[in-house]
Amino acid sequence: MVHISRRTLLKGAAALGGTLALPMRSSAQSTPQHTLTVGTRTLDIRGRAATVYGITNDAGETGLVLPVGAPFDVRVLNTLADPTVIHWHGLTPPVAFDGSNVSQVPIATGGMHDYLFDLKRPGTHWMHSHFGLQEAQLLAAPLIVETAEDASADRQAVTILLHDFSFTAPEEILAGLKAEPMALIGSGAAAMNMGMVRGGNGSMAGMDHSNMDMGNMQGMDGSGMTMAGMPMDLNDVGFDAFLANDRDLSDPEIVQVEKNSQVRLRIINAGSSSNFWIDTGNLPGRLVAVDGMDISPIGGTRFEIAMAQRLDIDVSIPANGGAYPILAQLEGGKDRTGIVLASASAKIDRISDTADVTAPPVLLDLERQLLATDGLKPKSADAALTIDLTGDMSSYTWGISGKSFADRDPVEVVAGQRVEITMRNQTMMSHPMHLHGHHFQVVGLGRARLSGAMRDTVLVPAMESVTIAFDANNPGEWPLHCHNMYHMAAGMMTTVEYV
Repeated sequence: MVHISRRTLLKGAAALGGTLALPMRSSAQSTPQHTLTVGTRTLDIRGRAATVYGITNDAGETGLVLPVGAPFDVRVLNTLADPTVIHWHGLTPPVAFDGSNVSQVPIATGGMHDYLFDLKRPGTHWMHSHFGLQEAQLLAAPLIVETAEDASADRQAVTILLHDFSFTAPEEILAGLKAEPMALIGSGAAAMNMGMVRGGNGSMAGMDHSNMDMGNMQGMDGSGMTMAGMPMDLNDVGFDAFLANDRDLSDPEIVQVEKNSQVRLRIINAGSSSNFWIDTGNLPGRLVAVDGMDISPIGGTRFEIAMAQRLDIDVSIPANGGAYPILAQLEGGKDRTGIVLASASAKIDRISDTADVTAPPVLLDLERQLLATDGLKPKSADAALTIDLTGDMSSYTWGISGKSFADRDPVEVVAGQRVEITMRNQTMMSHPMHLHGHHFQVVGLGRARLSGAMRDTVLVPAMESVTIAFDANNPGEWPLHCHNMYHMAAGMMTTVEYV
């Protein structure tokens, strides 16, 4: 379904009309520099042929790597049997080029659409469908914007794109969730490896949380229970496989690395409904960026990553080389996927796709440690707004402040404002919230204020609150939604609109 409005079209036209800095093609260049083709492809998953979607570049490879400061000059060609829209997740173009079902008429079968704007910020970003449930059919790809230092550094870049996969069509999964929401939907055996997933019914229907102090609810006890003793729901769907760069651990990608070398892992969680724990194993990691935005580095071997988020982690390959798995384990479960970094002639052992120990929930432990190196300039908020993340597992309906997208109350802002939005999760599931067209800073976790990371997607765990701040500097009508595809499809989406 297309949700574009006349107001959006007029605002987009006005924004473009008043923007003098947009790049232009030379008279000798009649076509975009890059063409991305959206189509179908076949993967071998657990010994079965699976038809999925994909995005390929001019060389037939997945995704794009572009230099910062260059124009984003791209044509998208749709060869699918259905319309599509491709969103540039992490970029902040004028609203007409955002690529969402709010601001763009979908690209018809056999059609194309051109995008032209400046790449102002480097980082690990990605592209994915913003039409129906196509993203759940693996319609996503990396979008890396490099600095000159990235391009010249004596450091190997390794991109890892994580997916969850089911042989069951996503439309059938969503219908099953609505018909039988308390069952773990899907054809796979993933539920067999999930502890604490269905500790309770997850439904908060009939409970009035309007006066609840979310600050007192902050934190989980690590067992899938809230601090108030109420059970969390962690996973809606029983997936058949979890993939890293389109492969599972029965046949993982082996990335050759040099002995005594530096590697930057660019990890993208493109899962439709899964949060993960990243484990660098015997290689100590140094987390240097989240969502493409630099942070004060944090050391460790285990890092949380929610849906749609990205992590840049630096690791050092020892002088004697070896084989080093980089794994992603599903929260609340034992299922895992990953790749292997290996030097020449290294012995590579078989890796089970099932961990020995169940992973804990992905919460805000890492988020509390993150500090932006280039945060927002100090300024008091001109507008402080609150929205509630609401839902009812008993009927599998989700919304924002009790309303679905069709009946939404837009979040209204004025150009030039410093805006703070507090998101209060009144449900027993976590929600990775993504704001289009802006980068925001995490400035509050429950009652605690902080100068946290700059992001475009932040996780709001069950019964917790998160406050974000951003400068209203990109006029338009912008989606604000949960990046769990099934929650968004069931209503958890609104818009931020300039008035």
